[in-house]
Amino acid sequence: MSEDRSVIRRKSGIKSSSRGRTKQMSKFTHQKKFPTRAKLLATAGVSLATGALSGADRAVGQKGEKIVPFVYHAPQSALDDLKHRLTQTRWPERETTNDWSEGVPLEKLRALVEYWRIDYDWRRCEEALNRFPQFRTKIDGLNIHFIHVRSKHPNALPIILTHGWPSTMLLFRDVIGPLTDPTAYGGKAEDTFDVVVPSLPGFGFSEKPAERGWNAQRTAQAWAVLMQRLGYKRYVAQGGDWGAFVTTALAQQHPPGLVAIHLNFPQVVPDRIPKKLTPDQQRAIEILKHFRNEGSGYLEMQSTRPQTIGYALMDSPAGQAAWIYDIFNAGTGNHGNPEKALTRDQMLDEITLYWLTGTAASSARFYFEQRALLGRPNNAGRVDLPVGVSRFPNDLPAPRSWARDMYPNLFYWNELNSGGHFVSLENPELFTDELRKCFRKVRQSDHPDTIPEKE
Repeated sequence: MSEDRSVIRRKSGIKSSSRGRTKQMSKFTHQKKFPTRAKLLATAGVSLATGALSGADRAVGQKGEKIVPFVYHAPQSALDDLKHRLTQTRWPERETTNDWSEGVPLEKLRALVEYWRIDYDWRRCEEALNRFPQFRTKIDGLNIHFIHVRSKHPNALPIILTHGWPSTMLLFRDVIGPLTDPTAYGGKAEDTFDVVVPSLPGFGFSEKPAERGWNAQRTAQAWAVLMQRLGYKRYVAQGGDWGAFVTTALAQQHPPGLVAIHLNFPQVVPDRIPKKLTPDQQRAIEILKHFRNEGSGYLEMQSTRPQTIGYALMDSPAGQAAWIYDIFNAGTGNHGNPEKALTRDQMLDEITLYWLTGTAASSARFYFEQRALLGRPNNAGRVDLPVGVSRFPNDLPAPRSWARDMYPNLFYWNELNSGGHFVSLENPELFTDELRKCFRKVRQSDHPDTIPEKE
């Protein structure tokens, strides 16, 4: 295995650049031999397991469970294979429309893939990621990967942040520093957090489930064990996308120590839609119907045939890029130019991590498991624990008029003028500020006052 290039530090962030490297990658010839995809992934797995122990001693949790320090260094052969596959991409004809209605336009994807092949530098992302203290620990038979950064400030409030799809723990890379060391980013010491960012089962560096049942409820149970294992007796939780479902399930389970949650993807639409709707409710229903009719192809595929789509995505990096790039466009406002909200590097960091870890099928399976658990409801159920919500305009709407039925102890609600589904990447300062303001109310009390009904 290649020697680890990173040093674990307490404060870090990953800075993205849309320009990347200026040095051109050499082109591959047809005659050059490359290892098989299966062999590359197997090599990467060895790298994961070996790298986890290099330069660090084993740590032990509260009850003797092993918590193993972790770093990742992608095999150079895997990166070479990626460049080769990108060079050999078989392109379809262009779309017959002049927009994204058929999917990612050919011209847009070719430009992204060309940048990925020539200018993008995975080692930049890898080195910065490895500055965060990372670990793996076995919970319910599965090795769970997580970032854990303790604040240097006293009285830090522990928080567990959960990503969704097509994100990974990289979704929170730019907010870990401001949350754990607020004074270094213009904040106040009293707003400090200890931050835990786990990778969902089958995502990133967490182990891929080999059995049925790893849905949001089971994942939430694992998160409760993780926080207990880390020694936290009082903490809060946050999530968006599938992370919102896991965080909601966690709150519904009432594990010891969890006092409140924050959601930026609240599920408040009732399963039985009233005949009379207010204007904001009517708008929410119309947008939801449009999403289900026009924008949920990926959801249907991953909910019903995750294995089938996995074959295509595991074999073609251009296909993997298109699959995720399409969601970045939708999650940033569907304006046809996601680069206005996210840099190419930010998007390709996520796409490359999916590729290198071979998690296209295993991450898609989360949809399959959730459908088996819940069916197709409009919400994730009622939460009696204190709930805070931040609503961003470029995301699916959630009328506050319905929120009280789902969250009777709603103590924070704020509707922002900018931001979307990936707000912690788009605008980390805004996201950080929302968490600080929301959880100020629970730093001194487990029972924050609920906010009044909106007039």
